[in-house]
Amino acid sequence: MSSVIVLSSSITLSQIIHFFSGISWLQMQTVKSISGLAPFLSYRFVIKAKEPSFIFERFSFCSSLANSSTSSNPALYHYLIETLKFSETQALNVSNRFSHVKSIETPESVLQFFQNLGFSSSHIQTAVRLTPQILFARIDRCLNPKIKVFQDLGLVGYDLGKFISKNPLVLTASLKTRLVPRIEMLKKILLDDKNNEGLIKAINRCYWILCRCPDSRLLSNIALLESCGIVGSQLAMLLRRQPRLFVTEESKVRDLISQTSNIGFSVNSRMFVYGLCTVIGISDETFERKFGVLKSFGFSQDECTKMFIKAPNLLRCSEKKLKLGTNFFMNTVKIEKEVLVRNPQSLLLSIEERVIPRYKVLEIIKSRRLLKKEPLFLNVCHHTEDEFVRKFILRFPDEVEDLLVAYKSHALDSSSEEENT
Repeated sequence: MSSVIVLSSSITLSQIIHFFSGISWLQMQTVKSISGLAPFLSYRFVIKAKEPSFIFERFSFCSSLANSSTSSNPALYHYLIETLKFSETQALNVSNRFSHVKSIETPESVLQFFQNLGFSSSHIQTAVRLTPQILFARIDRCLNPKIKVFQDLGLVGYDLGKFISKNPLVLTASLKTRLVPRIEMLKKILLDDKNNEGLIKAINRCYWILCRCPDSRLLSNIALLESCGIVGSQLAMLLRRQPRLFVTEESKVRDLISQTSNIGFSVNSRMFVYGLCTVIGISDETFERKFGVLKSFGFSQDECTKMFIKAPNLLRCSEKKLKLGTNFFMNTVKIEKEVLVRNPQSLLLSIEERVIPRYKVLEIIKSRRLLKKEPLFLNVCHHTEDEFVRKFILRFPDEVEDLLVAYKSHALDSSSEEENT
């Protein structure tokens, strides 16, 4: 059976013959004779071989020798491949970039340092591939003080390793002029941030806010948002949910604010920040598709807008959820669309886990005339679980069994369908 070997650029037939003429199928030539062929290993050619597995093993060995011979730092090159699982290309680039590093003592110490912190091999490998310069940083003066900053926030062990593996550039930022002042600034915005949970969430979502965004941009965006009435707890909520907004160019932030205002949200109203959050995460096309679902049930553009202003998260629902909820309320429960316009939050509820089971319970109560006055279904949907069970199930001891079966049967039916699929 034949095989094909493909290398990287063009080569003449005479060079191919020269390359293979001195190589036996049964034994390897000396390293000297193979390394002498290294210049030819960067060429592209195709050749059929009768013993493919032997050829590929030989080629891989030769290729590694060739890359090693072109690296200006062979010791580091081999260390990166063997210990940190770099590809040959990555190892070649990094070893040449740090050709002045004559010993692997510092990389070894950094590796041990990360391991002692509880970082997994995957965390370390990912971090140093993204930001290889941290392998050559001084532990006492550079890495350890910065790591301690994040440990003080509550990031330790595996969680710290996961954060650093995704955002290794934070270890290259200045401790005194960037990391510490920026963290203090963010803490002031987040107010009563228990265990720094909000801060950790924000920097996990956008590490740029720590080390890549100029102070001037961050401060101007904060001032702009405050001018729209987004202050105190609302500003803190926005930072936790949408930290990227704070590092965005001011002109783009102004555009987003204008879009939110044009939809119908009043600047300085308590709902403006929620509208802004939704506008940030939804494209114009998605916006139109979600409105299209509501319009298919007879809602006008104006009614859709009113619903969105009352419940901004409505447009974060999937089209399937919107369609399922609107269809159930209007066609099964027979709720008028004007009622849904006034109560769009009901469409945010889980139809399968909350709305349908409660509807089944109320249908039994209605059929057996257990209540003199029928409750408003939308109000019932917003009761807590305990409140609903107490008012509409435990209240009727003679009917408890049937009501509980109706209440739980939908969940059982759903789990059965999942098992069968």
